[in-house]
Amino acid sequence: MLTTPHRDIVKATVPLLEAGGEALTRHFYGTMLAEYPEVRPLFNQAHQASGAQPRALANGILQYARHIDRLDALGPLVGQIVQKHVSLRVLPEQYPIVGSCLLRAIREVLGPDLATDAVIEAWGAAYQQLADLLIGAEEDVYAAAAARPGGWRGARRFEIARKTPESAEITSLYLKPADGGPLMAFQPGQYIGLKLTIDGQEVRRNYSLSAPPNGSTYRISVKREPGGVVSNHLHDALGVGATIELFPPAGEFVLAPGERPLALISGGVGITPTLPMLHAAHEQRRPVTFVHFARNAAVHAFRDWVDDLVARSTQARRFYCHEEAGGAAVDAHGRVSAELLARALPQARDMDAYFVGPAPFMGAVRRLLGELGMPAERMRWEFFGPAAALED
Repeated sequence: MLTTPHRDIVKATVPLLEAGGEALTRHFYGTMLAEYPEVRPLFNQAHQASGAQPRALANGILQYARHIDRLDALGPLVGQIVQKHVSLRVLPEQYPIVGSCLLRAIREVLGPDLATDAVIEAWGAAYQQLADLLIGAEEDVYAAAAARPGGWRGARRFEIARKTPESAEITSLYLKPADGGPLMAFQPGQYIGLKLTIDGQEVRRNYSLSAPPNGSTYRISVKREPGGVVSNHLHDALGVGATIELFPPAGEFVLAPGERPLALISGGVGITPTLPMLHAAHEQRRPVTFVHFARNAAVHAFRDWVDDLVARSTQARRFYCHEEAGGAAVDAHGRVSAELLARALPQARDMDAYFVGPAPFMGAVRRLLGELGMPAERMRWEFFGPAAALED
């Protein structure tokens, strides 16, 4: 049980986490992934190598320590963690592994003078509180998905019904249940978790659902990443008729109901979750401005689909910007800027803005929208990879 003295000790460690949190989390991951191979599929090794995952965990631990007295002040962070865990099928029995490795890392990195028995006891109680919170919330999501029409719990086998190139880098996979059963609906903006075996090793990944719900198939649209283990496997090794396992749709980056005008702003493959959102806005006859930034015409995916929807809509408009000139005509060239966003968006800033893409792109969009007068509470975004603070 987390006591008041425990909370005081945890809060007192905040300066240590600010100074050395990432070193602690790197040590934690190194220990856990080496000694507990059963949890490796839950972690993207590319994010480990880049340092993105340790940085994200360090930030999360720091925020938890700062707000140990008022967890509601963490805002959407807990919900984002729950949804990511659910999409990868994190289970209650895996939490003790994480807890023991975290406490061990605290002791070994901080040393006996700082990581006293009292500090370890306090952090053990704090971790257990957080674990109980997450386990309970995740169980609620698992149970709700299983109870929905066409829903399920755990992994479900799907068959690749079709593969379609969308650009020089992106290919769409249409996935249908191998059992022939019905398929649960999802909210525009959500993603699914994939469970694959590649070269004898289990791996798990999240991909946004890139087409509106239809009750029979899911579509994911995967960018080929240089050296990407999973993306290249999906592009090259799996053909029509191959099977993969999916976990139910998850994610809180969803189109909220309302009548306020929308701005959907994407960069690169970040276009994928905005496509179901655009379709939903069209169905609701909600004013929407669709803004997409791509490197060049060859990698600009789904242009024909967006153009067709906009042509049929009285409430939708679109704006395309390519960094490089050449190819099909677009509205502008260059990288995201205040001038380009001001051109792309309606003059009235009373709208909801959803944006997604690489973290630097989203950091720039958030800052620039603020400079253009859009209130922060009207902005929503989703991260590829580990959650982290947006940096421009």
